[in-house]
Amino acid sequence: MTRAWPVWASVAAFTAVAIVGILLRPLMPIDETRYVEVAWEMHLSGDWFIPTKNGDLYTHKPPLLFWLINLIWAVTGVSEFAARLVGPFFGAVTILLSARLSREIWPDEERTARRAAMVLTGISLFSLYGGATMFDTLLATSTLIGLIGLFRALTRGGYGWWALYGGGLALGVYAKGPVIFFHLLPALVLYPLWLAREDRPPVRSVLAGFGLAFVVALALVGLWLAPALIMGGSEYREAVLWRQSVGRMANSFAHAREWWFYPAMLPALLFPWFWMPAVWRGALRAKLDEGTRFTLAWMLGSGLLFGLISAKQLHYLLPVMPAAALFIARVLPDDPGRPRFNPAVVPALLVVAGVVAANLGVGGREDAQMFLSPDWAVWLWGGLVVALCAVVARLPVLTGGVALGLGMILLANVLIATTDPRKTYDTHEIGAIMAAHEPDGVAINQSFYHAEFNFSGRLTRPVALVPDREAVVEWARAHPKGVIVGQPRHSTIPWEPRETTIFRNKTYGIWYVEDAPAEALAGAADSG
Repeated sequence: MTRAWPVWASVAAFTAVAIVGILLRPLMPIDETRYVEVAWEMHLSGDWFIPTKNGDLYTHKPPLLFWLINLIWAVTGVSEFAARLVGPFFGAVTILLSARLSREIWPDEERTARRAAMVLTGISLFSLYGGATMFDTLLATSTLIGLIGLFRALTRGGYGWWALYGGGLALGVYAKGPVIFFHLLPALVLYPLWLAREDRPPVRSVLAGFGLAFVVALALVGLWLAPALIMGGSEYREAVLWRQSVGRMANSFAHAREWWFYPAMLPALLFPWFWMPAVWRGALRAKLDEGTRFTLAWMLGSGLLFGLISAKQLHYLLPVMPAAALFIARVLPDDPGRPRFNPAVVPALLVVAGVVAANLGVGGREDAQMFLSPDWAVWLWGGLVVALCAVVARLPVLTGGVALGLGMILLANVLIATTDPRKTYDTHEIGAIMAAHEPDGVAINQSFYHAEFNFSGRLTRPVALVPDREAVVEWARAHPKGVIVGQPRHSTIPWEPRETTIFRNKTYGIWYVEDAPAEALAGAADSG
């Protein structure tokens, strides 16, 4: 425990920043609000096989996150705070498993394991997305479990380790679907490149081991998938087996970007370590031992596969960040010491300069007004970032990187909490209005709805979609005391809203059916 204290300190620091983030910022629409809503509907229906969103089949993601949220609720009762602990918990597990994998790769180098935990904790985007209610930390945990099994299976033998690799595959499918293969196959396929010739097991043995792993994964996934496919009907089968697996891999439905997106974003993906000369010097001088080649095969192989698919988001690469952390931990000089100047503070200070310039009106104050009000909060945040950079400049490379990476995420949450986004991204105001009128009927004047308000309002019935004037009139006649939520700018509702509010920097109106003039409804009906 004494030698491992930096690992546990890293876990504690990550967890503290994540919990502070939960307390300071709302669930962020549309992703976090949607996922907690799906878990809420699972809680209401008691159906753990077929997830739904606003009453419709939800096939975009497998059920593991929703199961875990409901397991926590079984102990705590329904609670937003409790639900939001799932992501950070698996972020902490990811840090621990990264250290464990390091010990498997370099069993005589405990220092590398300690450094790997610290480097991963210091990656700002890991702390940002690791503290969110999303699927990526679950996927990262699955990846590390699988790779621990794979490394042991290939270097020491034993079908039990192949079974663990299969368990990682299965857990990854439960977490986010077939994308787990993008994380777990490269290190296997490229094993002739990283494993020394004299240590390589026969190809036949590797194929047999992978066959066992695949059977284990198939059996474990089948425990949920087989009943779900039977119970979900043809629409669910087509969506799960084709549109959300093969179809999503080949042609993204959203987030399509050019092939060079990830390389271009490396300075942000690996902030602050990307900006540290000690890391680059170590990488250029590194001896490519078996373990280092393993991390490169994993990192570059997965990165290449993700570059080939059209859908690209920064958080998709969160499960690859442990590979980068292991590589950096391995190549850092034995004693990088305290640099005369730490260039990693430069992008942080540039962010401050950009925000302050926008606050002063450079580039159009109106566009950024929501994020820059009140002024005192922006100046306070800027001062805190400058103070953080001053402290980091006096620290050794490793501790300075952790302090800068985690500190920037902590201060980003402080900025959100003290400026308008804390209110304008919060779904509770509109959710409360919907909840108060649910018995009389609630609708939304849109053609699509991500269920942003259902959980915050604890709604127990789906919100009706009334996208056009005809649908509005028909619904209003059936719900004379109901309310309709929508954006006045795009409204097809033939009367004025009683009240308005701001959500996601857009004006939302609340229309009461009882306010509708009789001629508006009658006229609309006649014209339809």
